[in-house]
Amino acid sequence: MDKITIGSFVKGLYRLEADENFKCTLLGIGPMSENLIEAVFLLAKQKDFPVMFIASRNQVDADEFGGGYVCSWNQQTFRQDIDRIAQKVSFDGLYYLCRDHGGPWQRDKERRDQLPVKKAMELGKKSYRYDLLAGFDLLHIDPTKIPTADRAVPMDLVLDYTVELIEYCEIERKAHNLPPVDYEVGTEETNGGLTSIENYNTFINMLIARLQEKKLPLPVFIVGQTGTLTRRIENVGHFDADQAMALSKAARVHGVGLKEHNCDYQTDFILNIHPALGITASNVAPEYGVRETQALLMLSRMEKYFYSRKMLDSLSSFQEAFTQAAIESERWRKWMVGDTAQYTTDQIVADKALANEVVQICGHYIFNDPAVREQTAQMYAHLESLGLNPHQIVVSAIMKSVERYVDCFNMQGITSRVKELY
Repeated sequence: MDKITIGSFVKGLYRLEADENFKCTLLGIGPMSENLIEAVFLLAKQKDFPVMFIASRNQVDADEFGGGYVCSWNQQTFRQDIDRIAQKVSFDGLYYLCRDHGGPWQRDKERRDQLPVKKAMELGKKSYRYDLLAGFDLLHIDPTKIPTADRAVPMDLVLDYTVELIEYCEIERKAHNLPPVDYEVGTEETNGGLTSIENYNTFINMLIARLQEKKLPLPVFIVGQTGTLTRRIENVGHFDADQAMALSKAARVHGVGLKEHNCDYQTDFILNIHPALGITASNVAPEYGVRETQALLMLSRMEKYFYSRKMLDSLSSFQEAFTQAAIESERWRKWMVGDTAQYTTDQIVADKALANEVVQICGHYIFNDPAVREQTAQMYAHLESLGLNPHQIVVSAIMKSVERYVDCFNMQGITSRVKELY
């Protein structure tokens, strides 16, 4: 049996809903590290759910664009390492590589450089081409990050660029004799102009009509704003259940699923009501990076504890190297609120509590920093000399964080249930 596509899997869930009143929400997982990928595969083995790894262009992209900050991955090495980790833990279930927020201006540098439309579209298309050649299963088409736009991008423009990019991907896919790929459209960002139910409806109707006219595939997901917003290490938005239900109904009229972004740090109550509200899928990324960072910082405290008790002869400089690299990266700026986003690094260092929060916020950006990697290895070696398994401690912490979403979203066993339909 061929691999079930994401689109077919979602249709299978719709059949289960219609026939058995079974509802669940799929989980899109930001691939923040190799540890996270291993943790997710181990959990998916236990709980029998399909894995969707959602990679932004900053996280994973072609070498000619600077590669990605996660493990220096480009599309091919991302694919190879995920396949390798799946084999390492003997995972033989369903997993999908998904492009999150693909397209023009989606790399930080492209926005800072304020690339003109033609150049930005050219680079966005090139990135999609690499995605296709690497065997990505889902491409998010998001042309709404125009850097000069100080308010919502006109919907006609978003439609034009969205159709153009899907058409390009289909031409490239067929030219290279590649299997069908699924699409996600829309954005949760305010500059995408799709934050109201009226605009959401209008966008869906107009996009479906234009795609059908050109005989292009319809999207599997359309992103909608449910009120979520991730900042610092919390969700500072206000989840709107009525909005979520209305957006879901609008999308399902066309057989399309509502995709929610920024679902990090939500309460169990909010997560548990997601399936009943009709939210087809939700994305979580920064939270898992924060959980891994917190686990690493705990290992550092453990190491210092054992050193203070003279159970270790030496101490790594993990915390110092990690703190310095995280603050100097300045990656924390996008996650801060208010004046702190404009602080200098010296101001951050001077405020011990704020420095600690900043390290947790953006630690995942510097897992691959050479100095951090060196000190992590030393810290692991010290703890291993005491009979501990620091790698397993970190992986288990991530698993617990992911498991909360899997349980609340009612995902356990859904791979087998959908497979039985095919």
